[in-house]
Amino acid sequence: MKTATKTLIALSLAAAFGGFVATALRELPTPAGAMPPALAVPTSAALPASAGGQPLPSLAPMLQRVMPAVVSVHSQQRVRVSPFGNDPFFRRMFPELSQERIAESLGSGVIVDAAQGLVLTNHHVIQDADDVSVTLADGRTLKAEFIGSDADTDVALMRIPAQNLTAIPMADSSSLQVGDFVVAIGNPFGVGQTVTSGIVSAVGRSNVPGVGFQNFIQTDASINPGNSGGALVDLNGRLVGINTASFNPRGSAAGNIGLGFAIPSNLALGIQRQLLADGTVRRGTLGVDLQNVDARIAAGLGLDEPRGAVITRVQAGSAAEAAGLRTGDVILAANGQRIDNADALRNFQGLQPLGARIDLDVRRDGRPLQVTATLREAPRSGTAFDARLGGATFAELPESLRRQGMSGVLVEQVQRGSRAASNGLRPGDVILATNAGRFSDLGGFRTALQDAPEPLVLRVLRGGRQGDLMMR
Repeated sequence: MKTATKTLIALSLAAAFGGFVATALRELPTPAGAMPPALAVPTSAALPASAGGQPLPSLAPMLQRVMPAVVSVHSQQRVRVSPFGNDPFFRRMFPELSQERIAESLGSGVIVDAAQGLVLTNHHVIQDADDVSVTLADGRTLKAEFIGSDADTDVALMRIPAQNLTAIPMADSSSLQVGDFVVAIGNPFGVGQTVTSGIVSAVGRSNVPGVGFQNFIQTDASINPGNSGGALVDLNGRLVGINTASFNPRGSAAGNIGLGFAIPSNLALGIQRQLLADGTVRRGTLGVDLQNVDARIAAGLGLDEPRGAVITRVQAGSAAEAAGLRTGDVILAANGQRIDNADALRNFQGLQPLGARIDLDVRRDGRPLQVTATLREAPRSGTAFDARLGGATFAELPESLRRQGMSGVLVEQVQRGSRAASNGLRPGDVILATNAGRFSDLGGFRTALQDAPEPLVLRVLRGGRQGDLMMR
């Protein structure tokens, strides 16, 4: 992932996932072997072989097949620590007082292709890491090759150079039902490979605070710090999800409260395919501006209840325009999935691959209508927006930041010597507003600049501070 995007995403994911990866700091001279050895933790309590003359069921045979495919992921990042904290003046005045240290994180991963050595884990487990190593169940430790990651779904893909690997077969996660038994396998707190069990509490969860695009499996199987990136399997030993988070308003110190979340295997597999092909994930969009349907809008549009996403603008050249969608249309469902508000539709789009065909249930002038649209990628090159932005490449804001109330677009790259560079744009800038009109995403940014004024002024967020840049 590009440096600018990684820097911005780190600000949001640190809050969302800070409790889910075991992290420590050590000074550079300390040898790696100085870390305390992992404790041996049993996978299950000892039980009698039978009760009442009947043999007890056991998960042991299935776990013996599956556990070699779950690995421990150890990442390291070199950081500079100053006694003056983040104060830029004193950091420049006394650079000799800063010390370089290594931040270490422990998580889990899942081998999904034994022949190619492919390992899936969470993006937040290896985010910003300089080095990543993987320890197999048989004790081998190998340096991992980073292939790519997607912060908005929290999926990352690595490759390890090893023979005689064991992979977990994939299940169709769309067939999961509430009440199905599942088993979570990972490396919580770095103590060693551990197994917990539970049931599927819910599917299709998309209301977890501060996280990106969501379609989580919720389970009451314990998912503790360090479990991130581990496997959620069914009773046949097939992968149904990648463990990603537990939710507890009081933090991990309060213990497990039965709210664990996993990324469905179907979604993780789709991200894996894109990362293998391009090293990045490309998303399509309808290209519309949306508003929630409240009681007043519902009454005005003849809706039975105040729900759905009403289109307030159709962007030129967009998938929505090609499909015949209009301003005032209300989208109530997408591919049969209920759409209650604008955020729900945005989340749905974010989980679809580029070029996906989606069927929309629309209400137009009080009448039901079926519309099929093919998602398109929003333009990202600065010249597609305005000549004064030439040399810049833009990207959507991370969805986790949007869920915290931020809107705008991210400056992903700026070519040296370009017009955008001479106008003062820098990688990592967030464009919050312009004097050309309001916008919330790439499509809206492009529409707002169609009749851009002279001069064009951008309101930019950089390093936590806002300022205005004039584009000449």
